[in-house]
Amino acid sequence: MGEIFPQRGEGVETPIERGLGKRIFPQRGDRKKTTGFFSARGVETPIERGLGKNHNLGRLGVLLFILFLLSFSFGQIKIARLRYEGGGDWYNDPDAIPNLAREIRRRTGVLVAEEEAHVSLLDKNLFSYPFLFVTGHGNIAFSEEEVKRLREFFDRGGFLYADDDYGMDESFRREMRKVFPNSELVELPFDFPIYHIFYSFPNGLPKIHEHYEGRPKGFGIFHRGRLCVFYTWNTNISDGWTEAHNDPEEKREEAFRMGVNIFLYSLIR
Repeated sequence: MGEIFPQRGEGVETPIERGLGKRIFPQRGDRKKTTGFFSARGVETPIERGLGKNHNLGRLGVLLFILFLLSFSFGQIKIARLRYEGGGDWYNDPDAIPNLAREIRRRTGVLVAEEEAHVSLLDKNLFSYPFLFVTGHGNIAFSEEEVKRLREFFDRGGFLYADDDYGMDESFRREMRKVFPNSELVELPFDFPIYHIFYSFPNGLPKIHEHYEGRPKGFGIFHRGRLCVFYTWNTNISDGWTEAHNDPEEKREEAFRMGVNIFLYSLIR
């Protein structure tokens, strides 16, 4: 697969924009001219005005349009698992992503490769993957060069989904502060589109596993007007994608539904 989001120069279109049209993906960092599916800072889009922000037909119409265009623009999309240093088990639950990919294909028709890629931030092919997944139980540590590469990944439009599998919260937050020293992980409101794009979660994240007392929380970092990092805490969504924990069917269903939402939202932010 070629580079999904090469570095943009002045006035240069990305492959996604050539395939889908500039009006769908607004110029990065231009909040006043936002005309995409979901706009920054509460600005209503044309689709939202016509169909209503919370109308199921609006969401399904948007997704059907995306699926049609993606089928002609790209082949299979492959989810990449981030391989990191520091001692944490980045490889945890190896069947989680393949299981999620199968569910995405079955439920939405999006062509997602069932096998996951393993990439480090220094790999030459890092920018071939628009969706990075990171999880684990322990410490995450990025070198100075890795911090620069991850920032470039976000500059090029990449999306990172991080799922705390109990024990990586402190180190993940520390490393994100290196990447975005002027931005904090902020809790997303329950009406944020990632909770409603395909399946509706009116109370935010489902709780799959009990790691801490209290409710689960979803945090995000916004870069150039778009969500680029989504971090789930006190739920362990990805544990529900694996068969290893023998979770009840209703918990696994909630986990898959949330996973579908996360993936689809990453495509159309």
